[in-house]
Amino acid sequence: MRSARVRSFVSCLSFASAVGLLGVARPAIATEPVGSPTAPADPGPVVAAIEPKALELLKAMSARLAAANTLSFTALTTYESPSRLGPPLAYTTLSQVSVQRPNRFRVLTTGDGPATEVYDDGKTLVAFAPAENLAAVAAAPPTLDGALRLLHESAAFYLPFTDVLVADPYGDIADGIEVAFVVGQSQIVDGTTTNIVAFAAGRSFQQVWIGADDQLPRRIRAVYGDDPSRLRHDLELSSWKLDGEIPEGAFTSAKAAAATRIPFERPDPKPPGGIPGASVEPAAKNSQSGGRP
Repeated sequence: MRSARVRSFVSCLSFASAVGLLGVARPAIATEPVGSPTAPADPGPVVAAIEPKALELLKAMSARLAAANTLSFTALTTYESPSRLGPPLAYTTLSQVSVQRPNRFRVLTTGDGPATEVYDDGKTLVAFAPAENLAAVAAAPPTLDGALRLLHESAAFYLPFTDVLVADPYGDIADGIEVAFVVGQSQIVDGTTTNIVAFAAGRSFQQVWIGADDQLPRRIRAVYGDDPSRLRHDLELSSWKLDGEIPEGAFTSAKAAAATRIPFERPDPKPPGGIPGASVEPAAKNSQSGGRP
């Protein structure tokens, strides 16, 4: 699959780098323009500490997501990639996401690159490239977490909103957390009031906008220190619907079932002459699946 184009949130940074990305100071919320006589003084260097309120907001967000039997949302992802001139270029993808716990999901992605579609009906996991009419197919793990892990480990295919989909979002988000604080509130993101939390966890620094009323994530911004260019990843989440009806058949695709099959594999450089392992028969005629995607 063309997963190499997907700028994943998987490259990481050390905690020390994360603090460096914050600069030398944690900004205060100013009521006057910076530089005015009444602007607050520089609050000083960042101190490695975890504010209980920040964790409370992250836990509430995670609990809301984990409790939903079904959820759907739109994800607009903007990621940076180095240009030949040095400064990064921005690329964007738009994903329509539907999930039915514990083990069914669909992700339809378009953007500044080839479209991709991922389907998991609880039995079969399919990653489909419509333009190339190619589909990678595998037996689906029993859980959504397992399916996401299979995509990543076998094909380097990573969804930037994985932390929103897993069974325990807080466990993923807060793993190794060393710094967390509440930045303040915003009335701009997704047209609602959000609480803004910033944290350094594992080797990443992230900023999350969480709905003040519904505890749903509305924006996630991340930077990773193993990346010397400090490229930024921005994820906007909107059109949330929790515990709604998802149409029957939403987690399968007739077009993907009829596509030429290829194996799940990492996007390493391939020799000229095509894609190794591609089947000469459409998926519908593959005896191992009985024609199912």
